[in-house]
Amino acid sequence: MPCRSGRPADPSVSDDAVSELCATLFSSFPRKDQRQRGAQYLRGLLTTEGRKTARNIAAHLGAPATEQTLHHFIADSTWSWRPLRAALAAHLERKTAAQAWVVRQMSIPKTGEHSVGVDRGFAPHLRQSFRGQQAYGVWLASQELSAPVDWRLVLPEQWIHDPALRTRAGVPEEAGAESQEECAVAVALEAARRWGPRRPVLIDLRDGDAPAAVAPLAAAGVPFLLRIAGSQRLSVADRAMPGFRGGPLPAQQILQLVKGVRRPVPWQDTVAGHVPRTSLAAMVPVALSDRSAAPRGLFLLGEWTDPTRPPSALWLTSMAQPGAGPLLRLTKLTDRVDADFARVGEETGLRDYVGRSFRGWHRHMTLASAAHAAVVLSGAGYAPGRPAELASA
Repeated sequence: MPCRSGRPADPSVSDDAVSELCATLFSSFPRKDQRQRGAQYLRGLLTTEGRKTARNIAAHLGAPATEQTLHHFIADSTWSWRPLRAALAAHLERKTAAQAWVVRQMSIPKTGEHSVGVDRGFAPHLRQSFRGQQAYGVWLASQELSAPVDWRLVLPEQWIHDPALRTRAGVPEEAGAESQEECAVAVALEAARRWGPRRPVLIDLRDGDAPAAVAPLAAAGVPFLLRIAGSQRLSVADRAMPGFRGGPLPAQQILQLVKGVRRPVPWQDTVAGHVPRTSLAAMVPVALSDRSAAPRGLFLLGEWTDPTRPPSALWLTSMAQPGAGPLLRLTKLTDRVDADFARVGEETGLRDYVGRSFRGWHRHMTLASAAHAAVVLSGAGYAPGRPAELASA
């Protein structure tokens, strides 16, 4: 597999941005030595070449004896990551014009069996099975930048029901086994509940059970855009539209029936450098197949990048307003997150934790997310590096 580029973080990362983040995040630490270790680890994530491990950070600092101290700070210390994530989210809210929460899946290949959550499963971004950890991050996203603020690790059945595995990894008593889509919805609801304000949640559920995600999101009053597969069966809910009497139909077929109402939608491809583009879009009122248990007021949004081919993206949404055009532009935030993960997140250590514990993983992810935020808030970045989902762990 391709290896990491080996670059440290871009030297244009603002020291003021890093110092401000350190002051914001670590103010909740009661002890000075904890605040110092937090700043040391965060700066190490930004400046260390290669994998961002405690050993490599200590070697970069020229103090190999510090490795054990940093390892303890992440894996065995008592500090809670939750206040830091709340502080990071609030900091990004102040600094950016965030438009949505984007839930992104992350696969972390692992060759061993002892890291918490390791299992064999399907990685949607890889489009193949793999062995390792699966996690979902919530990214606060705008057209110009995005950064992760919360994480949830998929815990397969054996990590919940095997007492030895659970105790060894320090999995909390309240944690339960989840499917990937349950994990994705849970982390989205947690972010919406804790941090607000209410803003749309975007989740790619083409390989999951999208209808099962609708009920909890709707019950919580969270507006959503769920990317779905073309084979997902829905019913047209508007008597005036083609397919109304056709019963449950594949979503792609529904959109093909309403091609006549497509309208051009101009949008800016900010990932490619504000390149102007135009897609065709149509939005159809729909219902889930199980009408008795499903919430009302759902819409199928389709996008065509090539008018002669089937729709390139299909979204199930609870939002009639602000209309097809603004909603289609909102979906482009998933491209922003994918690009920022590949360009920045890979190099600030989002997949680099080599410890085994549940708490250690969450602490590392919190500080790696803060390092990512420091880069994007500085306007700094990385040249194109390794493919985002092909790194060896």
